[in-house]
Amino acid sequence: MSNKYIYGPVPSRRLGRSLGVDLVPYKVCSYDCIYCQLGRTTRKTIQRREYNDSSLVLSEVKAFLKRNVEFDYLTLAGSGEPTLNAKIGEIISSVKSVTNVPVLVLSNGSMLWDEDVRYALKDADVIVPSMDAVSDDVFRVINRPDENLEITAVLDGLIEFSKSFSGEVYLEILFVKGVNDAKSEIEKMKGIIEKADIDKVHLNTVVRPPCERDAVLLDRAEMDEIKELLGTAVPVEVISDYSGHRVYYNETTEAEILSLLRRRPCRLIDLSSALGVHQNELIKYLTELKRKEIIAYHSVDDSYNDYYTVC
Repeated sequence: MSNKYIYGPVPSRRLGRSLGVDLVPYKVCSYDCIYCQLGRTTRKTIQRREYNDSSLVLSEVKAFLKRNVEFDYLTLAGSGEPTLNAKIGEIISSVKSVTNVPVLVLSNGSMLWDEDVRYALKDADVIVPSMDAVSDDVFRVINRPDENLEITAVLDGLIEFSKSFSGEVYLEILFVKGVNDAKSEIEKMKGIIEKADIDKVHLNTVVRPPCERDAVLLDRAEMDEIKELLGTAVPVEVISDYSGHRVYYNETTEAEILSLLRRRPCRLIDLSSALGVHQNELIKYLTELKRKEIIAYHSVDDSYNDYYTVC
């Protein structure tokens, strides 16, 4: 059965098997990050409203739960920034009333300055916000935020939320070579982590095809060095999957991807539509095929037409 708002369960190194729930359309986001695997943001905004109908989202979730498929987390994330959906609080409460599976929100952290957002997230079990920069100039380069967002407000919101939230907070930092990996920036990140109430820090880098060709990954030694610089006051883990190894990998899906690409080059959104596979799930297969040099990714400057081909 094809679903519009849920996808998976998909394998995740840090989350086990995660059932994804998409709360905003592609690609409604408050950021336009240079490393984003889903491509350029087509609607940059901080306006909160019910982008995806909450009743339809919940119907899909409830229908899936009846199938008794095991998974470890129900993850509110998707094709943009989930906290932009004004009904996220109601969705969290409704989901928790029908399942004991922990509810996790995967967010870029940009909206935590908003008291309504902080309140809406209070019943979640785990929040994974991002913090890719502390300095304003780095923030503008790596995250390319909505013009109304200020880094000081974003960071203050993160700190305030982490201190009031009763669940767990796992902070994710994604590093791009030559952009946010300077020791001075890392020291500032350490300062924010020490002010906040963070349970874990996850360090990541550009292991999936980014929307900008100059967004380059750090190698494992460089990531380990950053881990050491951040210290041991809070558990820090490098989560970048350099090997590309995936469990629960479906060879049928891989074959269908290659069949399409052998006929013509395709964008991520085209493959998703043709195969009925959510983009967030599909990108895992594309990353693995690219790692094996079976397919190639072609980034087109200043456009939304980046595409994949068979090598």
